[in-house]
Amino acid sequence: MNLLYSNDRPGQYPESWYAATTEPLAPFAPLRGETRADVCVVGAGFTGLSAALHLAERGMDVVLIEAHRVGFGASGRNGGQLGSGQRQDQIALEKMVGRDDAAKLWALAEEAKSVTKGLIERHGIECHLKSGIAHMAFTASEVAEEHGYADHLETRYGYPHLEKLDCDQAQAICPSPRYVGGSLDMSAAHLHPLAYALGLARAATAAGVRIYERTEVHRIDEGQPSMVATDKGRVTADHVILACNGYLGGLNRQVAARVMPINNFVVATEPLGDAAARVLTRDVAVADSKFVVNYFRLSHDKRLLFGGGETYGYRFPADIGALVRKPMTQIFPHLGDVKIDYAWGGTLAITMKRMPYLARLGPNMLSASGYSGHGVGTASLSGKLMADAIAGEAEGFDVLSRVPATPFPGGTAFRSPLLVLAMTWYATRDRLGI
Repeated sequence: MNLLYSNDRPGQYPESWYAATTEPLAPFAPLRGETRADVCVVGAGFTGLSAALHLAERGMDVVLIEAHRVGFGASGRNGGQLGSGQRQDQIALEKMVGRDDAAKLWALAEEAKSVTKGLIERHGIECHLKSGIAHMAFTASEVAEEHGYADHLETRYGYPHLEKLDCDQAQAICPSPRYVGGSLDMSAAHLHPLAYALGLARAATAAGVRIYERTEVHRIDEGQPSMVATDKGRVTADHVILACNGYLGGLNRQVAARVMPINNFVVATEPLGDAAARVLTRDVAVADSKFVVNYFRLSHDKRLLFGGGETYGYRFPADIGALVRKPMTQIFPHLGDVKIDYAWGGTLAITMKRMPYLARLGPNMLSASGYSGHGVGTASLSGKLMADAIAGEAEGFDVLSRVPATPFPGGTAFRSPLLVLAMTWYATRDRLGI
């Protein structure tokens, strides 16, 4: 079964609140026949759009291919949180890669925020960018750990933006009975992800990128130049960028062994009006300390956008709303009867170490994917880093590509069942509060 078509209609955005509140772009025509480019980018999410835009701004002739619509995948469906740091915290990274590279990874994460905010400002992208993400904890020990990490970031990395929250301060921001403290990062941000993706596509087109939608890539013949074969055409290019994330399929075995698709889900409630203050009193986003993270924020029309729950495999559940309502009402019991107006799923991609997988797959082929739920900024930066690498400035790309990337055990045939066992264990720990 092909993930590109397992849960979605060809060329159609899911029926999400994001799609309902964004002015769509006119469809780009499919690729028919042969064409030539300096660079062919496969996948028009944040990674591919950023790569194509930055390459075009360097004067390169770029073809961008998308099987559905620009921003169709996780880029147009996610929680919209532009977080600080990498997906793994700095303490874990210091153990994983050493203090020197951990410091470089922190600097790249800060660059990811500035690149994303800079793209939005420079191209006038209207995507409701707002400052602030709160990290909320369930137990006193988790709060102590969060506060200790804030001290670590300030002492070792000179990052003063994590405000430590005790129970009363956390409740003043997010009056859920479950949270007992945490931190607030006003240097982080949140945004409307589909509007951001479509804004990048407009900017890329204005810069000269040739975008082809409804164009599925079936094969890539590596060489100098390479040939990218699609359903009704082909692209000959000096360089190829894979920016497919969870929708890679079988295009490259090296990436597929290390990057696995999983599904995550989001709902949008009916507008809450004045009752929104019983969810959040400030216009910040929230992510909590569960292993399978709950994440939420208020939309600009005062709906609760709440993400939670994961599944593994090709098909989404029949009732996404019921799946997400369970964690939502654990955090906000008073919303048990609230109407859910939109419920949608998305396929993202994870790695074993929950760090992005950037790799040189050949002399003229680069790939970036596996953002593990931390993709808004990281994907935007990764696209730029691949553009820089093609232009001969590979320092940032090389730092991320040095992060260990362990293949999933069991290969593509058995990695999902093994992951389900592991995630079931972590979900049990979450329920028991271990």
